[in-house]
Amino acid sequence: MRLDKKHMLFITGLAGLMVLLWVLFPPVISGRDMEERGPSTAIAAHWIFSKDYIQSGTITGKDLVMKDVSGNANHLRLINLEGSNQKHPFIRWSEEDYEQKDEVQTLQFNHNKSDAGGQYFQTSKNAPLNHNRFKNGYTIEVLFKLPKKFSPKDHGGMGIMSRGGQRSNLSVSAYKQVHWASHPLNLQRTETDWSLALDSEEDWYHVAVVNDGKNTSIYVNGEADFRHSTAEMTGIDLVKGKGWYVGASEKENKADALFAGNLQEIRIANRSLPKEDWLIQHKPGDHVKNGSNQYQSLRTKKKNYSFLFVPDPQKTVRYKPEIFKEQMRWISKRYERLNIAMTAFLGDMVDQSDSLEEWVHSSTSVGILDKIKAPYVTIAGNHDYGKGDPYLKYYGSGRFSDKSYYKDSSPTGYSSYSIIKAGSYHYLFLSLDMEHMKKDIPWAKKVLKSHPKTPTILLSHQILDMEGVTPMETERGTLAWDELVHPFNQVFMTVNGHHHGSIHRMKQNAAGNPVLQMLVDYQSSYHGGNGWMRFAEFDEVDEMILFKTYSPWVDKLPRPQKTYFDVAYLTGVRDQFKVPFDFEERFDFVDQ
Repeated sequence: MRLDKKHMLFITGLAGLMVLLWVLFPPVISGRDMEERGPSTAIAAHWIFSKDYIQSGTITGKDLVMKDVSGNANHLRLINLEGSNQKHPFIRWSEEDYEQKDEVQTLQFNHNKSDAGGQYFQTSKNAPLNHNRFKNGYTIEVLFKLPKKFSPKDHGGMGIMSRGGQRSNLSVSAYKQVHWASHPLNLQRTETDWSLALDSEEDWYHVAVVNDGKNTSIYVNGEADFRHSTAEMTGIDLVKGKGWYVGASEKENKADALFAGNLQEIRIANRSLPKEDWLIQHKPGDHVKNGSNQYQSLRTKKKNYSFLFVPDPQKTVRYKPEIFKEQMRWISKRYERLNIAMTAFLGDMVDQSDSLEEWVHSSTSVGILDKIKAPYVTIAGNHDYGKGDPYLKYYGSGRFSDKSYYKDSSPTGYSSYSIIKAGSYHYLFLSLDMEHMKKDIPWAKKVLKSHPKTPTILLSHQILDMEGVTPMETERGTLAWDELVHPFNQVFMTVNGHHHGSIHRMKQNAAGNPVLQMLVDYQSSYHGGNGWMRFAEFDEVDEMILFKTYSPWVDKLPRPQKTYFDVAYLTGVRDQFKVPFDFEERFDFVDQ
């Protein structure tokens, strides 16, 4: 059939319209079922670290090249640093993958900062990605897993990927937070965005760095937090002749801070992608492995009683005040039913000591406990000190003048002690200030000498730290132990915050008796701790102390609103555990 001129013009115009639509709304190709395809105008580079996507070479031959499956020829070649002193390979194939499919491989990187040598990947000098400034925004996605034994010393600051010339760097901090440090085109400085802390080495993580042409956010498993720069940022600057590193950062024109863990996939898009076009579609109801939303009893026996520890509320007070207020409301309504004999705050009652708004919110929220006369004690943290001693204004001895359990404060006003009846015993809570510790120790010794038969819990903002999954001494913690814990047998527990993480240990005092030391701090987790609090349930009959970590805030959230990180109970071995405790034997100094 012959077409007349009118029909030809129509077909030509229609074809032109289709081309225009293709340019304005380029298709997004998902990487989950990606096969080799032609170039995409949306995807700048895409690497899948599996044997199926090798361009050439092998790991053993140290000449491996990974294919850019976007079709844009940004292939990655393996770079081998000299001076290796490691018996095992730095990079090897692994059967571990995000979706736990047997047929999928990933690349496992085995680097420590102390190692000589190492391996990483780099784009070639003529790779198109090297010249892309991402003026219209970008989306960088990474599927990765932390090393099984993450160590801040060995792995803190390790690079996932970076742009040469120190123009951008996606890395993991010592606290397992993802950092995106980029030098945008519109600024004469580098801006840094942070994610929440990746608390589990068992989980795979999907990280998405999304810039819409102005603002940048970091998403972890589909969720962003408040930790991001408010600066407007356009694109990513570059240095001519520099490529991209994968599995390393750059420092002084050299690869630095090599990656440890598993890499499965990295994809870079030329614009911000909506969540439905991401590599991973996060399903409602998915949550961290070391957490649960199934009900757990916080009081397992009627005669049991609990002490409740509220870790550093600084970030919730500043960024999510509704969470802190909900914690206080929940305690006020349930402290009698659950027989919570004392609630102890572990310091950092605010994040910015010069913020009147934070102090007012912190104070009024805790004031909910005052109204119903629920017992509580506080201690200052490093964020609470400031001009005019604001902590003493809001949480000094004057606040506790009408509370019979509150006994006295130190000459500095920052340390104090309280005594509360719970179960078969009276317990002394000794709150030792971190900043004035040396000044207050003589006063604290007098308190302990005056109460040798009262079981004592020592609270201070900084005592115990952690290195990976190992408890670690701090200078203040050692001082407190030497002066107040080791010599005084009645001190059977110490609790502190300050250092993000959760860990505990048993240590022997001068009398040969055990002292439980516990660090509880979730400030770098989702929503600044997401309302998690540590319960210590004392069971005198079964000679046990049961520890659980619970968030009334998350428990109250409707199921459709719960994110990957919203679990009411943290169930990892460092957050939920039991300690055998023979009360009569440990407290044999008490007159019954």
